[in-house]
This record gives sequence, structure tokens and C-alpha cells, in this order.
Amino acid sequence: MKVIFHEDFYQVYTSDPAASQGRMEAIVDVIESEVEFVAAESASESDIAFVHTKNHILSVSQEGLYPIAALAAGGAIQAAIQGLTEPCFGLIRPPGHHASVGSSWGFCYFNNMAIAIERLKRKNQIQSAYVLDIDMHYGDGTIDILGNKDYIRIYNSESNDRKSYMDEITREMENCRNDIIGISAGFDNHEKDWGGVLKTEDYFEIGQKVRKAALRCNGGCFGILEGGYNHNVLGRNVLALIQGLSE
Repeated sequence: MKVIFHEDFYQVYTSDPAASQGRMEAIVDVIESEVEFVAAESASESDIAFVHTKNHILSVSQEGLYPIAALAAGGAIQAAIQGLTEPCFGLIRPPGHHASVGSSWGFCYFNNMAIAIERLKRKNQIQSAYVLDIDMHYGDGTIDILGNKDYIRIYNSESNDRKSYMDEITREMENCRNDIIGISAGFDNHEKDWGGVLKTEDYFEIGQKVRKAALRCNGGCFGILEGGYNHNVLGRNVLALIQGLSE
């Protein structure tokens, strides 16, 4: 599988857990022998401005975070475009699902998923989309930007029970009828991370379910990194999802 990545994502750009030293290395060390890396390229100002207000973009710029945030958004666009023809994963940071039209929080700056999906729709590469957010935190920014658009369905599982969580995703994927499925892939709901719900093999199964749904719909699928903070298990969890998507 192709994985969109850039060495600039190694940089520690803030003091928050998503930017911590060693986080990206912990993933790359595990997956590098299993994937083909493709260099991320920055999103255009117009792609970012289609989703976010001028004042929000200015605020991110004033914090000195525009270059890394734009690179993450661009990586998401590349993963989405590649996902139209084969499963792809965007190994990017900062994360994005808490970034709304005019504000952001939760270690996010630009909404990578929303920027990518809107780019596909604007270029007439899709007619409909599905966003599956598996981060332990509700993707409020994605809802803020995309939630009122009739071409897209967004699903955040909030179950604290492993079986119920997986059953929900099974039902969602069985009912999916969309041209592209994007996974906001947070891994902080792992049993050894903040959420304590899912096992590593569950990420593999989620990837399988998404891939199966995409094939049934004659559509595509991709994932982009959101949360996940236990470096000891993060790489294995990312690899599990990638392997599931590759089935």
C-alpha cells in the first residue's frame, strides 16, 4: 500500500501529545518494510480556504504552524485521490478532526479530512462520501464543516463497549453506498491508550470492513492519522489497519 508521508512530520512543532518526539518514528519503524512511502505535498491556499475562514488561516499562520498544517492537509488530499483507485493511508500530523470552519482545538489546526473530501467533490471525482471517525474523541470539527452537506455521511462511534463498537461499524459498512470512504484514523481508543476499548486486531477488522464496503460500492477508500498516543502500540495498530485495508 502507498503511504503518504514526509520527514517534516518528524518535527516537534508544539508541546502537545500529537506532536511529541518519537510518535511518527514509532509508526514508521513498524510499517516501513510493509508499505511504499510517497512524499506529501502541501495543500494549496485555495484548497484550505475553501474549508476555513481567512481569520482562522491567519491565526494558524501567526502561530507559525501554517507550513506543517498545510503539509498535513496536502497529504490528506493525496491519500484521498490515491484512494479512488487503491487503498491509501496518510501518515500525517497535525491531526484535523477538531478543526472547524473558523476555529480549532484538540491538537488540530486545519481539518485534513474535510479539505480532502471537499477537494474530491469540487473536482467531480466523487458524488458521495462517507467519513468513518474511529478516534476516541468525537470529530466535532468534521461535523461542523461537512455535517450539513447532503452528499456525505459522517459516523462517530461513541460506544465504550468493544463488541457494540465493532457491531456498529459492521452495520454502517454494510449499509454504506458511497463513492469514497475516508477513515479519520485515531488509535487512542486502543486498550493500552487513552480510551481502553479496542484491541489491535480490531483495527485490522475495521480496515477489512471498509475495504469490503468500498469494493461493493465500486468506490475507493483511504485513511488519515488522527489521534493515538501510546508509542509502544501505535505502530502495530496503524499497521493492522493498513493490512486490513489491503485485504
